[in-house]
This record gives sequence, C-alpha cells and structure tokens, in this order.
Amino acid sequence: MNHSHPFRRLGAVALVAIAALAFSSACSDDSGDAPAGNAAAAAAGGPEPKTLEGAKAAAQTVFDRFSGGDFGGAWDMYTAAGKAAISKADYVKLNETCSRKGLSIQLTSARMEGADKAVVIAKQLVAAQSYTMVYEQDAWKLEPAKEGLALYAKGADRAIALQKKAGTCANA
Repeated sequence: MNHSHPFRRLGAVALVAIAALAFSSACSDDSGDAPAGNAAAAAAGGPEPKTLEGAKAAAQTVFDRFSGGDFGGAWDMYTAAGKAAISKADYVKLNETCSRKGLSIQLTSARMEGADKAVVIAKQLVAAQSYTMVYEQDAWKLEPAKEGLALYAKGADRAIALQKKAGTCANA
C-alpha cells in the first residue's frame, strides 16, 4: 500500500494554487508598454474586439505566456491597477523563482459581465479558477486577484520568502 498518494495529490493541488495565485497576482510600474493581446488586432494596429471572443482570445494569450514562462509578456497584459502593484522586474523574479512552467492553462468557459468586463474560467491540472478580464485602452487586460495584490505588495524578495516558508514555491 502506498501511503504517499494523498500527499502527492495535495502537493499537485498546492502547486496549481500557487501558480494560479502568482499568475492572478498583479504587477506595477506602467512603463508605457503598448497594449498586448489579440495577435490579429495587434498586427492590424487597431483596438481588440470588445466582445466575449476578444476577451477569451486575450485570456488564452495571457495563460499561454504564463505557462510558457514568458512572465514579462504575461505582465504586459495586466490592467493598469495590476501593473501599479509590482514592477515588471519583480513580477518576473517572483515567478521565475516560484512558479512551475510548462503546465498548460486552458480556458474552459467565459461570460460577459457588463460591456467592459468578462469572467473566464481556466483549468490547470485538476484545479479551475476564475479570472476577470477588463477592457481598458482598447485591449483586454487581466485584472489581478486581491490575494495576488496582497502578496505583491510585499515585494518580490519578501513574497518569495513567504512562499518558500509556506512550501508553495515550486522551485525551492
């Protein structure tokens, strides 16, 4: 009989939760980067479609960037409020240290909540989580979760230390 099975499952869920927390947390210092998101809209130089399909496409781009280890690219797609919470450099540092790369994040459903907001549900391994996409400056942006904002307010070094102490830093 293998007694470690529940611990492996708990560990996998904890890693997903940490990745989701780090992913849904936000960032800071808006250095005037151009809006990122829908590749077709970016190529055309125009605004992204203010539709549910536009929100879903932008959300999947954020998820792909994050799971692929492009943390700077994921940060570029945060709301202005998210970017105000932590610098791009600190966001990248925290996620390079504590997030597990390579675990695909898949959009499973979405709905509009008013004209400028969409709620998307994404799944990684066995855990699903909701995220809010906000339409600002002609592009869909990821709005960070309150828990992520609280973590990032501590700064990258302190956030890393807290995640290591809690056993939620994937690469520690």
